[in-house]
Amino acid sequence: MNGLKADSLLVDRTDAVVTLTLNRPEAMNSFTVDLKEALRDTLASLESDRTCRAIVLTGAGGAFCGGQDLKEHATLLQAGSTDLNTVQLHYNPIAQRLANMPKPVIAAVRGMAAGAGASLAMLADFRIGGPKTSFLMAFANVGLAGDSGISWSLPRIVGHAKAVELLLLARPVKAAEADRIGMLTELLEDDEQVLPRAQELAARLAAGPTVAYGAIKRELSIATAGTLSDALAAEAQAQAICGATADHQAAVGAFLNKQKPAYQGR
Repeated sequence: MNGLKADSLLVDRTDAVVTLTLNRPEAMNSFTVDLKEALRDTLASLESDRTCRAIVLTGAGGAFCGGQDLKEHATLLQAGSTDLNTVQLHYNPIAQRLANMPKPVIAAVRGMAAGAGASLAMLADFRIGGPKTSFLMAFANVGLAGDSGISWSLPRIVGHAKAVELLLLARPVKAAEADRIGMLTELLEDDEQVLPRAQELAARLAAGPTVAYGAIKRELSIATAGTLSDALAAEAQAQAICGATADHQAAVGAFLNKQKPAYQGR
């Protein structure tokens, strides 16, 4: 595995899988401006990178992500800055990139995912956890509303009533409960297997029909917020795009010849 280090974000590439590691373990991988900018800009680059066909998002050490770095935030407050423009500059673009990424995104959630860290995990297509995994919608604990897409993603995963409970009471959701209410796609028995399992799943998806995966994600996003007519229109558009891909042609040929298709992601 070849790695590139960009300050507090590690970018590792194995074949068509890119693993992004939030690398501030001494601070629970909490978000500083540098880390937010690195993640935002890297996701923007990967969105159009056709050699990347699946993304794994994880954290170094014993935590996934503790959310906003409150020490840095306190310094800004002491300097008289009360406008949380980081939401517009950083968190919103990161959330948009994750939710709209035209390829699968898997969150390997080892340990705590709090605040914006939990929000971003909820925007992944798959979330893999272990016994020490936990989620904390910590916003209300520091007198803030939710951000980074949590008001959009959480109700879609756990339902409106449960989302209200988790956001207003701001209590930790441990692994077993997270698995039961759908916050985790898969709960493993060993925390050390969380990242390998996420990368294994990413490799499987990276070998699949990437264009079709992206189209399915767009269909679901449109259908969730729209009408049946919206969904049908999105499906018609998606099938027109997917039907013209080399992957579709290869899959049909493989079916007719009773072979396993080899997808190229185009």
